[in-house]
Amino acid sequence: MGGGRGEEPRKADETLHLRVDALRADETMQLRVPPPPVPPSPAGGRAERRRGARSAQGAAAGGRAAALWAARERAVAVAARLLGPLAPYARRLRPVYPRPGRTGWQRWIPSWRQWLGAVLSACGLLGAFLVTAYAMTDIPGNLNSYATQQDNVYFWADGTPMARTGWVQRQAMPLRDIPPDVRWAVLAAENESFYSDPGISAKGITRALFRTLGEGDTEGGSTITQQYVKNVYLTQNQTVSRKFTEAMISLKLDNKMSKDQILEGYLNTSWFGRGTYGIQRAAQAYYGKDVGKLNASQAAMLASLLKGAGLYDPTLGKANHARAVERWSWILDRMVKIGKLSARERATYTKYPEPLKSNPLYDTGEQSDYLVELASQYAKKAAHLTDKQFDLGGYQIYTTFDRKREKALTDAVGKARGQAKRTDPKVAADAHYGASSVAADGRILAVYGGPDHRRQGYNESNATTVPAGSAFTPFVYAAGLEHGVHTTRDGPATPVTPESVYDGDDGVPVTTPEGPYWDRSGKKVAAHNDGGRSYGRITLREAMARSVNTPFMQLGMDTGLAQVRATAEASGLLSSSMGPQVPALSLGNSTPSAIRMASGYATFAAGGNHTEPYSVRRVTRNGAPVAMTVPHARRAVGGTVAEQVTDALTDSFRTAHPGAGAGRAVVSGKAGTTDKDTAAWYVGTADSVSTAVVVYRIDLAKSLEPLPLHGLAGTSADSVPYTLWSAATGVG
Repeated sequence: MGGGRGEEPRKADETLHLRVDALRADETMQLRVPPPPVPPSPAGGRAERRRGARSAQGAAAGGRAAALWAARERAVAVAARLLGPLAPYARRLRPVYPRPGRTGWQRWIPSWRQWLGAVLSACGLLGAFLVTAYAMTDIPGNLNSYATQQDNVYFWADGTPMARTGWVQRQAMPLRDIPPDVRWAVLAAENESFYSDPGISAKGITRALFRTLGEGDTEGGSTITQQYVKNVYLTQNQTVSRKFTEAMISLKLDNKMSKDQILEGYLNTSWFGRGTYGIQRAAQAYYGKDVGKLNASQAAMLASLLKGAGLYDPTLGKANHARAVERWSWILDRMVKIGKLSARERATYTKYPEPLKSNPLYDTGEQSDYLVELASQYAKKAAHLTDKQFDLGGYQIYTTFDRKREKALTDAVGKARGQAKRTDPKVAADAHYGASSVAADGRILAVYGGPDHRRQGYNESNATTVPAGSAFTPFVYAAGLEHGVHTTRDGPATPVTPESVYDGDDGVPVTTPEGPYWDRSGKKVAAHNDGGRSYGRITLREAMARSVNTPFMQLGMDTGLAQVRATAEASGLLSSSMGPQVPALSLGNSTPSAIRMASGYATFAAGGNHTEPYSVRRVTRNGAPVAMTVPHARRAVGGTVAEQVTDALTDSFRTAHPGAGAGRAVVSGKAGTTDKDTAAWYVGTADSVSTAVVVYRIDLAKSLEPLPLHGLAGTSADSVPYTLWSAATGVG
């Protein structure tokens, strides 16, 4: 081969050498090698040292550039050796248009090799994309708010639902508490291959994508894993991107969680209509029972709702009913086909299990709000729950409230309110009625808190607003019987019995061991009876039976007002409601609530043992028990004293209402009036349940100062508090 100008000819085997003509001295593409740096003289200045450093840096840079160029040359040579054998095939796959050897339109059609290459390339790229997408997809750490939020449900004493609170009707249930028939009814309807699939359905996804891209809508075909992912991690938007994300998360979730965990989550987050999420709420909403009590037929009906409650709730119309029956039958047949229901059992399910007409899980309102308020406050306190914990929901609160007693009390007060509005609308506008029934063991069975909690936010049965009046005297009587009296300041106590005699005249001065009791204004304090009546010398038992006040005012002074107060508090009255420790304490200057007055009288019915009133029997969260502090009975007064007080109250009831309570074992009670006619009470016990009723007037727009009743409470012969009490207790 020829050489360059002035060169010797090359040898035949030197064919792969890179030939570069010799460069002239004035050409710019010269490899310039800098001269070696001149070491600075010791006496040199700072400028010489800087120039020397720059020269060294230039030399180092030149060396690096040369090394990089050499490495690149070696890489090119290696690539040529590796890819050289593939070059002929690459040239054959390279499209040449128009194709040689073809005529017409066939000149523009790729060869089969080109088609194969394109398909393989597309598959490779798609596989790489899916692998990358799977690796980059993370399971979200935050669940949808609807996926975690639950409601709190309150139950009557008989176990039936009373009310619920919260934005979402959902109660999570462990899978072990969901019967197999219920699980397999859902799987037969939605995803029978759930336990064997990888978390996604390629066929379903393909069908959904085809319909989305081709017809502008979407279709199901999702596995239960995909539906669970959609429920708890994603939105309900029907888009291709959401479908793709759903599939990626489903694959990862299927590898991370067990199938049982996924199924449990799905059953607890799915929408079943009627405002409910989860199989437990659905069972209660459609059949009024827990999921654990469903049979296969009822389970199949609920499973049909997963396809769309708006189309398959049979109570929404005839067309819905027909669709629901057809799908219910189909699901049962599918359960037989997959071996999860025997043909014999299937043959027993010939009649469609009609659900309830409406959801029994009512929202709160009117009286139930007062019950919920009492129960929630007690549950948080007894179970040591913070407001934040309680508001997260998931609690089942089993209350002590008796549905029948509550209805009787509410109906009676409603009737009294209506009568008062017809008789004297002006007085009735400020009327308030508080009532409560408490069992001897402390259970609060019923309360009347007001006309509507949403219009009146405070509970009249739990309000400490008006004085107890003469309804307080049983506590004075109990204190005297328990502790005796002191006739001298430092002398020993003298026992008191029901037959002890006191002065029952009106206007009797109140005395101390030193003489008359003077108030701060310098006046002697005297006791008065209702209507100014005088009774002469009278026993304490008879004074209680005939509601004579003056003996008990003096008895309180003789026993000691501190002892009276202590006895009342031990019996159940709150110290915060106790009045000033003056003679009027014995005639009820304290302001206990109706609940506490009923609790105090219940202490006498319990033989002198007091149990703090409570409104919740037990609390669970998603079916698991929650530890609670349980109230225990404690001795308030002696058993004999409690019996003597009960006997006196029984005489009081029979004296005032001789024809009532026939056939009842023990009925006792006492009316209560106040000095300025600001409140009227009736408190009594029937069948070991004590009930307290108070009627009063307050203009809440102006103040909390009680107003005169002006006949609102009726008369002694026709007492409104007693009428309400008798209706609540069934005494008549």
